[in-house]
Amino acid sequence: MEMGWLLWGTAVLLLLHVLMELSPTVNFTLRIGFYCVLCLLASALAAVACLLVNGGRSVKNMRIIKAVVKTFKYFFGVRFEVKGLENFKVEGPAVILSNHQSVLDMMGLMEVLPDNCVQVGKKELMYMGSVGLIMYLGGVIFINRKSTSSAKMVMSEVAKTMVAENVKVWVYPEGTRNCTGDLLPFKKGAFHLAVQAQVPVIPVVYSSFTSFYNPKTKLFTSGKIKVEVLPPIETKGLTSDDVTELSDRCFSTMRETLFRLSGHP
Repeated sequence: MEMGWLLWGTAVLLLLHVLMELSPTVNFTLRIGFYCVLCLLASALAAVACLLVNGGRSVKNMRIIKAVVKTFKYFFGVRFEVKGLENFKVEGPAVILSNHQSVLDMMGLMEVLPDNCVQVGKKELMYMGSVGLIMYLGGVIFINRKSTSSAKMVMSEVAKTMVAENVKVWVYPEGTRNCTGDLLPFKKGAFHLAVQAQVPVIPVVYSSFTSFYNPKTKLFTSGKIKVEVLPPIETKGLTSDDVTELSDRCFSTMRETLFRLSGHP
């Protein structure tokens, strides 16, 4: 009986391997499915560790989460080439900005995430089972994007928390995933936050994933991601009148860096 199950299991694995080699759609679906299952299982295990070590919601839990997620790259053959980590070493809080491409961004985030840094995410993520739980335990700040007044109130509170608790905040200024190899126009919330708290902005740019990951063409293979942490941009003395200029400056710098890292003209 055991030999029969072993033969059936081997046959199924061989069939899946053949299908993955022959069909990009099957390969993409299976790899994404495995990624989602891995996220759920790893989050559940990490949540237990976070509760045992830190007792509940704390930015300190990000160290545990980071250690767990950094192993994901070995499952998917993703390599990281990182430059400029010294630019995170600013005294006091800061607003960190990065481009947002896909569900794989979590791997890129945890590869370079500095200590005492929390993320801002949409409220819907809180209800994603163990993934939502681990985000909550890690101190992620959830925002209701459908309510402008609510988002502004949260950002105001975030500004106070940043200064009081000396933490950095990681924001995706595009507001949504964008796997086109370019940047979407930036939303102004992160820049209002930086100006209100009078803290520097630190841009982080990831090269385009399109050479190895593209949902439209069902492409998902191994690949290399270049990451560059750019020098901090000071906001001391700036007011709300300067937010648009600050946003445009960051957009231009990050877009130029994105094209350079991705090898695009």
